[in-house]
Amino acid sequence: MTQNHRPQPSRRAVLGGATVAALAVAAGTGAGTASAAAATPEASWPTEFPLPDGFLPEGITIGRKPYAYMGSRANGAILRTDLRTGEGEVIFAGGTGLVSVGLKLDDDGLLYVAGGTGIARIHDSRTGELVTTHQLTEATGHFINDVILLGDRAWFTDSRDAVLHGVPRGRGGAVRALPLTGDWVQTPDVNNANGIVGTPDGRGLIVVKSSPGELYNVNLKTGYATRITLVGAETVVNGDGLVRIGRTLYVVQNRLNLVTVFDLDAKATTATLRRTITDPRFDVPTTAARFGNRLYLVNARFTSPQLPDTTFNGVAVPL
Repeated sequence: MTQNHRPQPSRRAVLGGATVAALAVAAGTGAGTASAAAATPEASWPTEFPLPDGFLPEGITIGRKPYAYMGSRANGAILRTDLRTGEGEVIFAGGTGLVSVGLKLDDDGLLYVAGGTGIARIHDSRTGELVTTHQLTEATGHFINDVILLGDRAWFTDSRDAVLHGVPRGRGGAVRALPLTGDWVQTPDVNNANGIVGTPDGRGLIVVKSSPGELYNVNLKTGYATRITLVGAETVVNGDGLVRIGRTLYVVQNRLNLVTVFDLDAKATTATLRRTITDPRFDVPTTAARFGNRLYLVNARFTSPQLPDTTFNGVAVPL
């Protein structure tokens, strides 16, 4: 069921939603990379910024402009933070029973939000106004967790069911349910499908299965999921958010306080471990977004008390 809360806004470039063009500087370590990073505008920007107490963050997305959008598990609120200053403002106050987890910002300024209990929402990223609500599943027994924009749809994962949901981008069209088949075996009572990105060729989807920690290449036409062979790593257990830049895949492994970096082959059937990223400021990071030569992450602090006065933050690390 879809509810339109106001007429669909015209597609426009408000804050942007596509990932910025790949930098000429290759990700890595060493003096060459450090000097190149220092020359970028964001070199003087803060690498840590506060979130409201009790916010319970989970998702983050960044568009062409230096603004991060983060969602709250506490009440579905959405926070926008200026990466240049670290200052944030709540653009959507949320409400009782609402959840905002994975988010993606489109080129037209529309913000697609995974709403947890069976719901996907679309917001105006400029004002925070709720535009459309899609009831993808029943509220119980499902968890709509993350989202990626690919082609004419926003694709949402359901961590408790072997189905992806494709929500139309733009004015109309029906929601498409895509059952996962092939190598995919749903594990009961744990989070399965979690983070999601497009394949390098734009023809399929890469989905991380948090338990037991596997990556899959999903055919968009059939839903056939082919398990991606990992080279140099046994699993990506606790895999959460995914970021792909070209054929480089970043996997956030939340409770391990780790981002694992893989090189994908041309068909995204093999992922070879390149390196890992960790930081003493990581406190169960869940999802990540790229801006310039940085990766921005939110700390969900799942191992800490999730109380109204619990402090939260976002951090940035070099790519």
